[in-house]
Amino acid sequence: MFETAIALSRDGTRIAFDRRGSGSPIIFVVGAFNERPTAAPLAESLADRFSTFTYDRRGRGESGDTPPYAVEREIEDLTALIEVAGGSASVFGYSSGAMLALQSAAAGLPISRLVLYDPPYLANAHDVDHTEQLAQLIAHGKRGEAVEYFQSKLVGIPDAVIAQLRQAPFRPALERMAHTLVYESMLLRDRALPPAEVASRVVMPTLALAGGAGSPILPAAATALARRLPNAKPQILPDVGHDLDTAVLGPVLARFFGAETEEIR
Repeated sequence: MFETAIALSRDGTRIAFDRRGSGSPIIFVVGAFNERPTAAPLAESLADRFSTFTYDRRGRGESGDTPPYAVEREIEDLTALIEVAGGSASVFGYSSGAMLALQSAAAGLPISRLVLYDPPYLANAHDVDHTEQLAQLIAHGKRGEAVEYFQSKLVGIPDAVIAQLRQAPFRPALERMAHTLVYESMLLRDRALPPAEVASRVVMPTLALAGGAGSPILPAAATALARRLPNAKPQILPDVGHDLDTAVLGPVLARFFGAETEEIR
C-alpha cells in the first residue's frame, strides 16, 4: 500500500504526507534542510511490518505554512498525523526533528514508542539564540547567507566546507527552504538538554540513538538525554555518521518498534 494525502493541522495548514505498508503506525519527523523524501528509504524498509508515514514539515515541500510560526504549531501538525494514523503512533525523530518529537511527547501526544536519532543537544549549552539574525537575513532576501549562517553557527560546519557546498547541486533546494531555518532556530534555542520537568513527562519507551562515526557531540548528547528520561536507553551505532543509513537503522527500528514489552530499562 502507498498513498499520498493531506492532513489538516489545527490552524488549517495542509500537511502533505506519504503512507506506506500496513500494521502499527510509525511517523518519521525529519530535521533541518529535510523534506519527506529524506526518510522515504527507511520508511520503505519497514513497510512490510508497519504502516509508515513520512511528511513535509510546515513550510517545506508540498505542505502549507501559516504564520506566525510557533513550535506549538508543529506539535499540532504531528497531532494531525497521529489522528490520521489511528489515534496513536510510534515516532522516529531525526536530528532537530528528534527535538520536535521529544517536545511533542512531553506535550502529551499519544506516542507509544519514541526513537530519537542524533538529537543535537549540547551537554554544556550556552545561552545563544540565533533566531533574530536568521529572521533578518530572510527578511532581506539573503537566503544563501541564511543557509551558511545556520551551517556555521548551529551545525558547526567548517568555513572551507561551507565554501565548497556553495557549488553543490542541492544548494538551490537548501535556499528554497531557508525560511524554515528561523523555525529550526526557535526549536533548537540554545540546544540545552530538556529540563527535568519536561523530561519527566516523556514516559513512553524511548531509544536515544546516535551515529558514532560523526561528531562526538551527538553520542554524548544521546547518552546524556537517555539518562534524563524516565524510560530510555542509549545506543551508539559505531559505523554510522549523521545520515539515515537504512541498512543499519532499519533492523534497529524494526526490533524496537516491534517489541512487545513496555519497559526497556
